Amino acid sequence: MRAFLSNLLLFASLVVVVAAAKKAPVKPAGLIPNFYKVTRTCPKAEQLVRQITWDKVRKDRTLGAKILRVHYHDCFVRGCDASILLDTVGTTQSEKDARPNLSLGGFEVIDEIKTKVEQACPGKVSCADILALAARDAVSFPFKRPLWDVLTGRKDGNVSLISDVNGNLPSPFSDFATLQSIFTKKGLDINDLVALSGAHTIGVAHCGAFSRRLFNFTGKGDADPSLDTAYAAFLRTQCPNPANPATVVGMDPNSTLTFDSHYFTAVNNRQGLFQSDAALLTNPASASIVQQFQSPAEFFRQFAKSMVKMGGIEVLVGDAGVIRKNCRVNN
Repeated sequence: MRAFLSNLLLFASLVVVVAAAKKAPVKPAGLIPNFYKVTRTCPKAEQLVRQITWDKVRKDRTLGAKILRVHYHDCFVRGCDASILLDTVGTTQSEKDARPNLSLGGFEVIDEIKTKVEQACPGKVSCADILALAARDAVSFPFKRPLWDVLTGRKDGNVSLISDVNGNLPSPFSDFATLQSIFTKKGLDINDLVALSGAHTIGVAHCGAFSRRLFNFTGKGDADPSLDTAYAAFLRTQCPNPANPATVVGMDPNSTLTFDSHYFTAVNNRQGLFQSDAALLTNPASASIVQQFQSPAEFFRQFAKSMVKMGGIEVLVGDAGVIRKNCRVNN
């Protein structure tokens, strides 16, 4: 009887999760489609962003993962306000100087886009919108169509503090409870958590982000038992102990440059690179969603919804915020 009730409760929770995934996407307050065209402030802004981004990605396929990661790291800290783009001034360290952000890249692409957009429409297009659009366009380039909508109308923040990063940004070392807590605080649910984790289907990671799983998981020189033994053996050939800090490994085995649903197959096969990836299998509801997202259609559909929600976290709109002339410095 106890087993029956337990299975019944699990089934009920999964029904709620699936139902939630099928709800219409939430439109963040204050953001609209084609803001710069609708308001006639810079009708060709989105076209300019796409042209420059696609030209850059055509020459460097790694930019999709890089710019998408910058967008993530921006939104989870102070909301999607481009605070991640601000450089340190004097002794006040910005978000860029936080350890999780030291390996970010692609800033020069955002700088170039901003320069071209400023030439066309001075003081009209925010760095926050440019980053959100460029992240979408960089990932979408191989498909020659946008993979998700980007609502626009964000303003830029003028505060960027290294102290704001810790506790707000999901860590590769996080367990499921920690991940869920961080996502919930940002207005994101379990479907968003799993779908957005799917961004790990592209890009690379430095060995330090997962080497403890290979060599000293519990402090006794052991490996993480949740990691597939063959995969762990392969990773040890790539990241010997002690690891070279400059060495990187693809986050998704055999699919580092291709945005697809293979990440979920890897996670289900206990080949998630990070503890945070493996954590998705430790919760019954998220483990079920991992299974579901092995279908490309299911993953792409939810990822698009979740990116719209993430892109609306704590945005500055209307009279709030500013439009920075240079994304790296305050006006």
